[in-house]
Formats: sequence, C-alpha cells, structure tokens
Amino acid sequence: MTNPSIIVTGGAGFIGSNLVEALSKDNSVIVLDNLHTGSRDNISGLEKSGVQFLKKDAKNIGEIKDKVSCIYHLGFYSASPMYRENPHLVAEVIDGMISVLELARKNDCPVVFSSTSSIYNGIKPPHREDVIPGVTDYYTEGRIEAERLSELYCKLYGMNVSAMRFFSVYGYHEDSKHDYANLATQFMKAMIKNEQPVIYGDGTQRRDFVFVTDVVDALLKASNSKGFEVYNVGSGVNY
Repeated sequence: MTNPSIIVTGGAGFIGSNLVEALSKDNSVIVLDNLHTGSRDNISGLEKSGVQFLKKDAKNIGEIKDKVSCIYHLGFYSASPMYRENPHLVAEVIDGMISVLELARKNDCPVVFSSTSSIYNGIKPPHREDVIPGVTDYYTEGRIEAERLSELYCKLYGMNVSAMRFFSVYGYHEDSKHDYANLATQFMKAMIKNEQPVIYGDGTQRRDFVFVTDVVDALLKASNSKGFEVYNVGSGVNY
C-alpha cells in the first residue's frame, strides 16, 4: 500500500511552492494549481523528484482518489484588487473551501489554510486572534467565510482545521505574482531596474513583514493542531 499523500492547493504559487519544497523531502506531495498567479517554474525541479502537479482549481480537489494525510489550502485568489474587479471570486473562495473540507472529512485528515491579516483592517491593535473581525472589502469577506465554514466543520465532524492569518509575506518565488507581489518585492524589483519605487499615500504606512520560510515553519507546525484554531503569522514588529 502506498503512503498517503499531502495535497497543497496553490502549490505552484509564492508561499505554496516554498511549502512544497519543504514537504517533498519526506512526503508524497500532490500540487493543485490553476496557475493564475502561480508558475510551474516554481516547482519544476521538485516535479523531477516525484512531486505530482495537477492543473486544477481547488474546487476540483474531490477528483483526487489518493489517500490523503493532510491538506494545505493556499489556492485562493490572494489580492484585494482581484475581488474588486470580480466580486464573484468570493463564491469561488467558499466553493473551494467546502470542497477542501469535504475531502478532508472523508480522509479524516487535518486542513491548514491561508487566511489574512486584512481581517484586522479598521481594528485598533493589539490584533489578537480572538478579535471579532470586521468586513472591509470582498477579499476579507471571502476569508472570513472560509474561517466560519472551517469552524462549523470542526463542530459538526470533530475535524482539525487551522486558519493562518498571514501578514506581509516576502521571499523566494514571488515573481509570478507580478503586480500583486508584496510591497517589499515590488520595491526591490524597481530598484534593480534603477526605477523609483512607487509609494501610495503619504509614506507613513507601516507593515509587519515576515519571511516566507518562517511562514512555512508555521504551516508545518499548524498541521498538528487540534480542533479549530486561528493563528497570526507575522514578525510582531511593524516597519
């Protein structure tokens, strides 16, 4: 009998490809990605070592018949402007989340998924995980719904699901996000081209930056959590 596989939706994307690299050292990994902002180049070397790639949306995850030991669901549209352009993406988030939770329920395996610190927009610090979130745009609404659905599944079926509220993540493999890349990455790309970085507003804005390998460590640890949990994933310092 083959060992159970770990599924990573969005596994060819920025954070996902870094996670797949860490997982592939000791696990059988299946990557689902529609390549909207991901790139197969991010995992090309890993495919040669046995990582399986499927060009699919997260909502099609139920087509996988392998036994599954864990699902990392990072396959969300990940920038607020995308949702302003197409509010129907909120429905895509919900549909994909339910599909992921259903497969996890059938396999009795944990789910770790990417939420967002944007949930705290308009809320004064400290930004604790037990703060009642506010809705400020379509993007945050989608992630709040994903968290609520996850909590419901945990209550109904005794599942283990962790929502990871990422702050400003930067690091390797972000090029495929282009204009949707992290602020730090956009600044560095502009300076490499001898261009002036563009600052919107008055320049007083501050961000909590966290390196992608630290995010990967948090994702791996969260797979051992019990019940429904929410975790802030950041450095704890604003710059």
